Amino acid sequence: MGFKLIFALALFATAAFAEKARFDNYRLYRIRVESVAQLEMLQAVQELNEGYNFWSEPAQVDSDVDLVVPPHKFAEFEELVERFGLKAKLNVEDLQKLFDEEQRRPTKEAFGWNAYYRLGEIYAWMDGLLAQYPNVLSPINVGNSFEGRPIRGIKVSYKSGNPGVFMEGTIHAREWVSGATVTWVLNELLTSTNSQVRNIAENYDWYFFPVTNPDGYEFTHTNNRMWRKTRQPHGILCTGADPNRNWAYNFMQGGASNNPCSDTFAGPEPFSEPETRLLADYFSSVESTISTYLSFHSFSQLLLLPYGHTTAPLDNYHEIMEIGTKAIAKLAERYGTQYQIGNIAEAIYIATGGSIDWIKGVYQTPIVYTYELRDLGQHGFVLPPEQIIPNSEETLDSIIVILEEGEARGLHRR
Repeated sequence: MGFKLIFALALFATAAFAEKARFDNYRLYRIRVESVAQLEMLQAVQELNEGYNFWSEPAQVDSDVDLVVPPHKFAEFEELVERFGLKAKLNVEDLQKLFDEEQRRPTKEAFGWNAYYRLGEIYAWMDGLLAQYPNVLSPINVGNSFEGRPIRGIKVSYKSGNPGVFMEGTIHAREWVSGATVTWVLNELLTSTNSQVRNIAENYDWYFFPVTNPDGYEFTHTNNRMWRKTRQPHGILCTGADPNRNWAYNFMQGGASNNPCSDTFAGPEPFSEPETRLLADYFSSVESTISTYLSFHSFSQLLLLPYGHTTAPLDNYHEIMEIGTKAIAKLAERYGTQYQIGNIAEAIYIATGGSIDWIKGVYQTPIVYTYELRDLGQHGFVLPPEQIIPNSEETLDSIIVILEEGEARGLHRR
């Protein structure tokens, strides 16, 4: 390829990202996949990558797919609906209006949980906590992202000898409520007077990482709200890998793409992304004391356990299913929110190279789950700010059960 063409492409890329993408009149549909023909058609549309955006994967028959359709594809989409007999429910008529509502700020500008915040604001809030609770909190910086942003965490420890709980947030950039939930739980452990919260706060060491994909998260605020991946270039025209397909356990064994422009591109090799490599390195340095690893995603209201490559009940599957079933029952008590439970492959679809599979597969960490938080697709990744606190409250209810059950079953490392 000649220099002039490369230069022209570079200019095009610069111009393309010079201003924030808008999604006026983009529609969000939920499609029920009822046949192999429908599934293969949707998979072909995803692979072509020509304007549509999949918020959930077309992976199997008898499942739901959430699909964003841009205005210039309306006629084509209607033709596909008619030709393939798709059952398509319109959930959102204008995605930009949903984004605008999500990004509104209250009059009071203090950090809280009735709005979503930029990376710098989250880190500034963490700095404030470190200054306020110097005897309980300690800072963690595992290193820098591809674009040079620190990947920061906070350790909460009231006394020595506690079993550890690791909280991973926002590995997928557009899943904002993930990081908001992690920060809310952190704040509760410091401020709540509830006896059950105080018990888990003071009798566990906590490792909080609200934003483990800082480059992607910032990009969702500045350029493209629907961005999912990291921001390291792969090839001339493609950027980023899916950081939850990039871990070195059953890498590229299904549910991941080798197309660098795909949202589920696993990367050229395991741990090709500094964000996943650094987080894994840090976990390895503390893993001997970690009893529980919780990864937070959105959406679908699922509690997932390893693994993503098979539906076989491996390791302590049955025990973790029992604990998780009790946890989601407790979660439902407060607001009636219904979760489903299962390993990744049985509850959603084959998906390999994820963080919880590596944690369980490499280190046999006793309790490992992924939360797919609210909702069921009404808002998808754009959960309204007024739901942050209710979502977080019910999530903490379930975490208490997970830890209490783990303690009762002797699953805690010290």
